[in-house]
Amino acid sequence: MVDEKIDDPEQFESGEGESGMPMRVRTPRQGQLLGVVESRLGFGKMNVVCSDRKVRICRVPGKYRQHLWVKEGEVVLVEPWQFEGDRKGDIVYKYKKAQVAWLHEHGYLKDLGV
Repeated sequence: MVDEKIDDPEQFESGEGESGMPMRVRTPRQGQLLGVVESRLGFGKMNVVCSDRKVRICRVPGKYRQHLWVKEGEVVLVEPWQFEGDRKGDIVYKYKKAQVAWLHEHGYLKDLGV
């Protein structure tokens, strides 16, 4: 089990996993969006359909690159760039299956159609 460093405890909400164990689910903060990876483009970039209905070309920043492996169809947390934010962004978190189920139950994914 990987320990996550919690910078701000308010960004997480509690839920219950499949095994009945409590889990923490990272919810989008201001300036962050949920998205689904549509396709991989190569060179560490991928198309992500975000919750605001825009398709962004996203990358995994260097500090996450060795620990965050993203495939098509996975739900991710996207942080749009300040410059060209409508077209580009960074992937800062990847959700696990139980977390995706929790997000779906609580209505976070209704804009994505997941």
